[in-house]
Amino acid sequence: MSKGKGSTATKEHSKVREPSLFKVLLHNDDYTSMEFVVAILEKVFRKNTSEASKIMLNVHLEGVGIAGVYTREICETKVVIVHDLARQNEYPLRCTIEKL
Repeated sequence: MSKGKGSTATKEHSKVREPSLFKVLLHNDDYTSMEFVVAILEKVFRKNTSEASKIMLNVHLEGVGIAGVYTREICETKVVIVHDLARQNEYPLRCTIEKL
């Protein structure tokens, strides 16, 4: 192909957009043990014991705590894992996602 006079080559500029972030929230209930919540935070959310304990206390005292911030797909996967583990251990622990 030859370029004629006055013709210009154009490049499509597409901006790469960062994916939206979401919070994974753990909700307090009267049955799930504090130890189980700490274990979930350590195992599923990779928190150290100190950080897991702080989040668990926030869940216990405030009614809700942020377990982590991730993309939507990762949040959805973690919620399924938490609900499966809670069900296996006969706890009603509730875990939800909220846009950041």
